[in-house]
Amino acid sequence: MSLRAHSADLMTGRIAIDDAHPMQPRLVAEEVGARSYFVASFANVTAFDSDAGLVLVDTGSFLLADKTRRLLRGVVKSPAHTAIWTHGHVDHCFGVEGYEQEAGHAVHVIAHEAVQRRFERYQLTRGYNDAINKRQFQTGAVFPGEFRAPDETYREAHTLEVGGRRFELEHALGETDDATWVWVGDAGAICAGDLFIWASPNCGNPQKVQRFPREWAQALRRMDARGGELLLPGHGVPIFGAAEVHRALDDTASYLESLVDQVVTLLNRGERLDTILGAVTAPAALANRPYLAPIYDEPEFVIRNLVRLYAGWWDGNPAHLKPPREAVLARELATLAGGAQRLAERAREVSDPRLACELVELAALAAPDDELIRNVRSEIYAARAKQERSLMARGIFGAVK
Repeated sequence: MSLRAHSADLMTGRIAIDDAHPMQPRLVAEEVGARSYFVASFANVTAFDSDAGLVLVDTGSFLLADKTRRLLRGVVKSPAHTAIWTHGHVDHCFGVEGYEQEAGHAVHVIAHEAVQRRFERYQLTRGYNDAINKRQFQTGAVFPGEFRAPDETYREAHTLEVGGRRFELEHALGETDDATWVWVGDAGAICAGDLFIWASPNCGNPQKVQRFPREWAQALRRMDARGGELLLPGHGVPIFGAAEVHRALDDTASYLESLVDQVVTLLNRGERLDTILGAVTAPAALANRPYLAPIYDEPEFVIRNLVRLYAGWWDGNPAHLKPPREAVLARELATLAGGAQRLAERAREVSDPRLACELVELAALAAPDDELIRNVRSEIYAARAKQERSLMARGIFGAVK
């Protein structure tokens, strides 16, 4: 099935997004517009042919860059001239060396100025990033420790001309602080990077650094104002046609704006995090859109991230400002309950999976060497992982042993 047909089937609901998860690489390369090419991989690569050679928007993941490049070569042969990175995540900015070897000359890499700072943080926290990637994606892949620096950086906006084609770059705060989206006017194309990923926006990831939902929505509004006819996302398939591109961008911006407005209203009333989590909901009509399903991140995590962004890490519960160590509290509650095994038994009995996890975690903390409790804990979290729709939650719960 062509990318255009697949996209249309997703937009109409003939294919459910859960059955075509945007994080599952399709490994397909096609021409999607005049001298414009798209490789649907784990993180996508877009190529625009010019009289001077290819301008690439993203270059591939550290795992699939070579395969992605070979797929691209099935539809266009021109050597690479320039590469634009939409941000510094490791699924988007690897593989430049392969294009340079093909071309026999250096490829000029352009990115936002914060990309280099990201790479420095990745080197500082490589062990942590290795651990969270293994949890999030249930993979044994080792997180990279070396990164190619961009050759040119910019701060707010940047325009370049390559081989008779014009590329307009604009910085955005969104999933990352180093995001770039690209407007290619002669193709009517918006290269969105991870500002659009065929899923509820990834701006609440529980294991990652701060994300920026309000500014993300503003960037989507600026994209929409371009009147594009082709939306090329960082994950998932392209969206074709001005009406569909507008709907996707407008809906995603409205979705984020609703979450931001609800959270800020409650913060301004002095409500604590627990109250906010119980009160804020994603707009139902938008949450049912195929490109806003909570299959990767989810609204509950976005709400937590917004509170962290605007109100700090304290959740508003005074007991949580300087709490006892978890094991101390767990042992006390186990004593009150009649023993740690009783807590584990109760975890099996309750119907609420949230409560079950809380109880069995207390039991495990109170008696960490108890084999029966360890088995109950594994059983409860395995069941919880199967119930979850978002990849984030499934990965964390599924990693519990």
